[in-house]
Amino acid sequence: MNQIITDFVEYVNHGMPKHDKAVAQKATQKHFNLIKDGTVYYTQHFAVRFCYSKNGAFSNTVLSLSKLQKFDDIPFFVVLIRREQDNVLFLANSSLLQKISHSSQNLSLSNIKGSFNGSDIVKSYDNIPNDAEHIEQLFAIHEGFTWDENLERLVEATSKIKPSKEKFNPDETQKNSLFASIDRAKAFVDSEDYLILKKDLDERVQRNLQSILIASHIENVNIRGRLIEYLITSEKNRTLDELRYLESQLPVYDTKNGLGDYIRKFPSRSTYTDIKTKIMYLGSNPKAYNIDKFLECMSEEDSVFMFYFIGINEKGLANCVLCSVYDKRLIDSTIFQLHWAGRGTRGTAQFNGDAIVQILKNPLHQEIDAEQCKSFLRDLLRR
Repeated sequence: MNQIITDFVEYVNHGMPKHDKAVAQKATQKHFNLIKDGTVYYTQHFAVRFCYSKNGAFSNTVLSLSKLQKFDDIPFFVVLIRREQDNVLFLANSSLLQKISHSSQNLSLSNIKGSFNGSDIVKSYDNIPNDAEHIEQLFAIHEGFTWDENLERLVEATSKIKPSKEKFNPDETQKNSLFASIDRAKAFVDSEDYLILKKDLDERVQRNLQSILIASHIENVNIRGRLIEYLITSEKNRTLDELRYLESQLPVYDTKNGLGDYIRKFPSRSTYTDIKTKIMYLGSNPKAYNIDKFLECMSEEDSVFMFYFIGINEKGLANCVLCSVYDKRLIDSTIFQLHWAGRGTRGTAQFNGDAIVQILKNPLHQEIDAEQCKSFLRDLLRR
């Protein structure tokens, strides 16, 4: 993580004044040169809200959801100052909220209303404690989700509305095509079509390489990823001269089934390729796919789903690898965020970022274990 964030976490643990919220706020603001925005103190690297508890309980109203949106792309911390105990640090980005408890009667996807309480902050995420020692791990998970995805989940959890998305339930024909997708993947990675697709994507990277390298320095992981996808899938060369207004100019991707950034059809198969940029010196667990959309796509009779990983290190472009979704290293490193799904869906999958680094370093070692993949698909269908 950014050294400033690491310093802040260390300061909470060992340097921040205790027991008095006003004193802690003033000292922290001075120490890190924080800007005050209402009850939030922030820099370009992180934001923090201070709360106080006499007895250690934490049911206080923390912040409005609309205000959190402003800071959700950087670590948003809550420091709980306790009268007779040590300070406690929580990560409170939208991925770490269960629901919106306060004044949220009119909360909807188009009407961001209400505030979250201390009790709404998840204290343990998938057996990972929400504490100072696990901030980097939790924020890496948060970066795999967009604001809109978390908002939809919070709206559903808060208002108990009927889910807008439903679980994909394949019929027998679709199930047969789904399990046949494993053999389709194995055939594709050994085919001339694979080489054609790889060459196509590699040429697109080289055509816009300087702009891709510029974009790789954007801290916001979602904007960075969307921009590089745009640069590669665009049919024209793109030059990045001005980054300030970039987000508003980015198109919204919505392929036929919402899976894959780049679709290319061959005589005997349709390929869906998701483009992922891996900054190899940064830790992250990138979002892999929506599980229901993945199952639905793989249930088409000619579909093949691939990942195109672009590895960037301190020196520039390290490697580009075209890899099947069924590659054993990806299957082994898939993390399911199922408890965070809407009630009507199977949730999303993420990849352990370390596995992607290994794939970029050893691109030739691609293995598809048919029996492992069948078990993987059966597991997804049961969820």
